[in-house]
Amino acid sequence: EKSPPSHTPTGCGNAYSGGYCSFIVSAANGEASAGRLDGKLREKTLTLDTLNPQVKAVEYAVRGPIVIKAGEIERYLEEGGTKPFSEVIKANIGDAHAMGQKPITFLRQVVALCTFPELMDSPSFPEDAKRRARRILQGCGGHSLGSYSASPGVECIRKDIAAYIEQRDEGVPSDWENIYLTTGASDGIMTILRLLVSGKDSSRTGVMIPIPQYPLYSAAISEMDAVQVNYYLDEDNCWALDINELHRSYQAAKQHCQPRVICIINPGNPTGQVQSKKCIEEVLHFAYEENLFVMSDEVYQDNVYAPDCQFHSFKKVLYEMGPEYFNSVELVSFHSTSKGYTGECGFRGGYMEVINMDPEVKAQLVKLLSVRLCPPLAGQAAMDVIVNPPQPEEHTFKQFHQEKSSVLGALAEKAKLTEKILNAVPGIKCNPVQGAMYAFPRIFIPPKAVEEAKALGMQPDMLYCLRLLEETGICVVPGSGFGQKDGTYHFRMTILPSIEKLKVLLGKVRDFHIGFLKEYSGLE
Repeated sequence: EKSPPSHTPTGCGNAYSGGYCSFIVSAANGEASAGRLDGKLREKTLTLDTLNPQVKAVEYAVRGPIVIKAGEIERYLEEGGTKPFSEVIKANIGDAHAMGQKPITFLRQVVALCTFPELMDSPSFPEDAKRRARRILQGCGGHSLGSYSASPGVECIRKDIAAYIEQRDEGVPSDWENIYLTTGASDGIMTILRLLVSGKDSSRTGVMIPIPQYPLYSAAISEMDAVQVNYYLDEDNCWALDINELHRSYQAAKQHCQPRVICIINPGNPTGQVQSKKCIEEVLHFAYEENLFVMSDEVYQDNVYAPDCQFHSFKKVLYEMGPEYFNSVELVSFHSTSKGYTGECGFRGGYMEVINMDPEVKAQLVKLLSVRLCPPLAGQAAMDVIVNPPQPEEHTFKQFHQEKSSVLGALAEKAKLTEKILNAVPGIKCNPVQGAMYAFPRIFIPPKAVEEAKALGMQPDMLYCLRLLEETGICVVPGSGFGQKDGTYHFRMTILPSIEKLKVLLGKVRDFHIGFLKEYSGLE
């Protein structure tokens, strides 16, 4: 018989607060024995008791207990079960194609040609795409995407990326030998952090990260047993980065660790802000003064919607601050195929540009990259198309430009719609979604609900999001998974669903929230 998943969120709450899911716990409670040989019981070598403790410390809210619960409900519905809703709307992750976004035709044409070169003879593929595919394949061993590339990536793609950066930054020089292809931006971020983490006790590396943050950073810090150093973004000022808060955070951290690196996400995830040039200058000056390594996560650089905002790369701003800064501050910038207007998450393509790294350390970086051989070549090819798209004089430009403008225009419309509808709901406050792909609204949770959540062993916004999922089918991520100031509660939702589905989603959130307030506050 089919039985529906539990409607009480206790299990997921306890699992979440423990940092891993409840189904794992059973393996530690006497079920670890595997089998018998000659009557002797053989115990598992790897159990929760022998597991690397840094792995147990890792949490990743974007694919955490809420998403596991959503998967259970989806399966229940597919098997004929009934709920007050007909589908689960997953607004928990920035996966554009899963939300219905169509691929950019030209990108898929080039990758298809690279993957199956026999298509070069087909009149269905434009010469612009064939020309790019031939160039990429000439840089691959055996003229095949099935070969390994050099560990830093295919040389011609690295050169295309350097040319793209120079054009983007209006002439700021870029050396292709400073470009390293990665398996998505996440791979590059993890690699650079591995280089930076060292020391023991009070000399252990401190990693300064924004709060709220993308959970990759806190997860990586936990896995590497580094020290997380929080600096809080200013929610009352559209999530701006406050230089005074950086100084406060740095000085406090110096009491128990050695801060060596500052991470910035611009445009912001989960907060959707776009940092001003002045703010970036202040961050770089701070890094220069305190001798900090700078990691600039710029994967949303094409996703800027607010008319009064503009993306400024950290590298360009550093260059404009003069040679004293540009020739000394250590900076790594990251980009990806997964975001922007292409949304090609599954290709796992990305790159990093490394500036002012010590040559001996750079040799160690290359060694570290060599261990994982190379990033997927299909992802490298996709990255090449993003940095080397059709030009106005090419036949394919018109269609490419229309598709790109359509995606970004729709995202801008959905950013405004999300802010407008959420801010009309009593007890919800949403800052403008200036860029990226997410809203991070602040939600009022009545004290009675806070007390109930604590009794269940979970964060109040986890209780809220579980109830939202179970009653409406909407899957969002609790703000506690990203970090937030004590006493404030949020959730992150993507703005990627279609306009029609987004309106349904926001309407359900509005109705749920009003009902939640009535239930726990007695409000009419």
